[in-house]
Amino acid sequence: MFVVTIIGTGLHAQQEPQFTQNMFNRVFTNPGFAGIGDGICVTGLVRQQWTGFKDNEGEKVAPETFLISIESPVRVLRGGLSALVMQDKIGFTKTITLRIGYSYIKELGYGKLGVGLQVGFNNRSIDFSKFIAVDPNDQLLQQIQGEESEILIDGALGVVYEVPDQYFIGFSVNQVLQTKGKELANWTTNVDSTTSGSFLYRMTLDRTFYLQGGYEYVFRNSPNFALLPYAMVKMDKASVQLDVAALLEYKNMFWGGLNYRIQDAVSVILGLQYKNFKIGYSYDITTSKLGLGRTAGSHEVMLKYCFKIEPEKGRKSYRNTRFL
Repeated sequence: MFVVTIIGTGLHAQQEPQFTQNMFNRVFTNPGFAGIGDGICVTGLVRQQWTGFKDNEGEKVAPETFLISIESPVRVLRGGLSALVMQDKIGFTKTITLRIGYSYIKELGYGKLGVGLQVGFNNRSIDFSKFIAVDPNDQLLQQIQGEESEILIDGALGVVYEVPDQYFIGFSVNQVLQTKGKELANWTTNVDSTTSGSFLYRMTLDRTFYLQGGYEYVFRNSPNFALLPYAMVKMDKASVQLDVAALLEYKNMFWGGLNYRIQDAVSVILGLQYKNFKIGYSYDITTSKLGLGRTAGSHEVMLKYCFKIEPEKGRKSYRNTRFL
């Protein structure tokens, strides 16, 4: 069942969507990654979370997320640019997001330092006509009927350091401003014979922090194999989430491994690379109480295409005065 809880001056917060293959979707969590590689990359992700999860009326209320992003280094800007479009549905809410970002990149030591920012436009809508009131006198549903939508503008900041083919570490903050939307409902009600409560309902974005890192270890005795550990901490005002993953890669062509999201799911990740394409799939086995007999797990498909930008060939110079 899709539940809305309002307490005191309550705000309805929008959390960042969930992904399992975060190691291939880094520009979504941290704008500092934009253009830190050597080429242009386009990434697409489709995620169906908690397959089969429905409310008491048989309505599909499980999260569904579609995302496509593009990033590229831009030498003239001394950094990189990124853009992404995403649709995230959960329950009777839908958010369509457009983010545009820039990252300043500087050679530092053996690697690159990226400092990035993003501006995000979030078109968020809630269809209140599908809510079923437990209390026929529910004042919220009496005040709000039909579909409500609005655009919320926010931003993200991130910093990352990467040594190619060795390791990376990054920290970022998404939805920095915690933008609040218009007031949808505001009323006062008697809680008992002596007290009363004031209730406020509006849309807002929830500030989210990410700390992530990865490492590549090539086996000396078997250089065709590489171990790729990865970890990410995701934190907002409601929860702290930890993902720990390890992938085994063969000849830069095939990979497979596990991801463990504490108190939520164990995931199997598989993938392959063919020329400039990467195809990945993950299946989450839900370990929380939510998944016990209620869902068939979560599916996620990733498709990534990257191609390197060839360096411009400089014009030959001649010392002969005929060519001056």
